Amino acid sequence: MQAHNNPPILPKRIILLCHGESQGNLDAKTYTTIPDDKIPLTEKGLAQAWGAGAQIRDVISCNKTTSNWKVYFYVSPYQRTLSTLREIGLSFSRQEIIGVDEDCRLREQAFGNFQDEKKMKELKIKKEEYGHFFYRFPDGESIADLSDRVSGFLESLWRDIDMKRLHHDPSHDLNFIIVSHGLTARVFLMKWFKWTVEQFERLNNLGNCEFRVIELGNGGEYSLAIHHTEEEMREWGLDADMIADQKWRVNAHRGEWNGNCPWYLNAFFDHLDDSNDNEDSDDEPPSDSSSICA
Repeated sequence: MQAHNNPPILPKRIILLCHGESQGNLDAKTYTTIPDDKIPLTEKGLAQAWGAGAQIRDVISCNKTTSNWKVYFYVSPYQRTLSTLREIGLSFSRQEIIGVDEDCRLREQAFGNFQDEKKMKELKIKKEEYGHFFYRFPDGESIADLSDRVSGFLESLWRDIDMKRLHHDPSHDLNFIIVSHGLTARVFLMKWFKWTVEQFERLNNLGNCEFRVIELGNGGEYSLAIHHTEEEMREWGLDADMIADQKWRVNAHRGEWNGNCPWYLNAFFDHLDDSNDNEDSDDEPPSDSSSICA
C-alpha cells in the first residue's frame, strides 16, 4: 500500500442525532404489527426533525474560523431515520451537502421480529436480572452485538477519511452528521471515547431529535466539551472523571495519552504496587491453573 503524500483531513465535527418521534415511541403496540424498520415518524417527529436541522445548521455555520463548510450524512436504513434525514436536509442546500451513506450497521438494536407486547415485558424483566449490556433478546441482539456493529462502522468511517473518499476541499470544514437511534448513538460515544461497560450503563440514551456534537480541538483531539457544557454532560450520565477527560481533550494533541484517566489503567490494576522493582518479591504466581484462566 502506498503512503499518502498528505495527511487525511479530519472532520471538524461529528454530530450524532437520534431520529424524531416515531409511531413506536407513541404506542408500543406498533411493534406487534409493523416491522421495526417500517415504523414511520409522527407529525410531531417530522416537526422535531425539521427543527433539529435548523439547530445543526446554526452549530456548523456559527463558526469563528471559517464560513466555508460542507456536510456529509451517514444514516440508518430505517424509515424513521430516513424521514428524519429528509427533514434535516431542508436546512441545507445541495451545494453544502457532499453526499449520503446509508449504512445498515447504524440500525437500532434488534429485539426480534414482530414483538409480542406481553412477552416483551417478560423479556425486559429477564434483561434486568441478567444485565443490560450482555442480555440477548431471542431472535434479536444484545447491546454487545450492537457494539460490534458500531465498531465495524467506525472502521469504515476512518477508512473514508484516510482514503479521502469524500473528495473534500481542504479549505472547507467537514462535518459528519450521523442520523441513527438513541441507543446506537450512545454505543458510538462509548466506542469513540473508549468508555467501559460500567460507564456506558450509567449513560442516558439520546431523546428524539437530540444530538451530541463531537468537535475537533486545536490539538487534534475530539471532545464533547467544546460545544456542550459540564452541566449537560452531567445530565447525560458522565461522571466527574469522564467530564475531566472531555475537558482535557479540548487542547490535547492527537495521540496523547491522558494518564489521569482511571479507566485507561488504574481501574483495572489498582491492586498493583507503583514500584518497578518486582525482582525481590517473595510472592509466587498461583499454582492452580483454574485461577489463571477461567
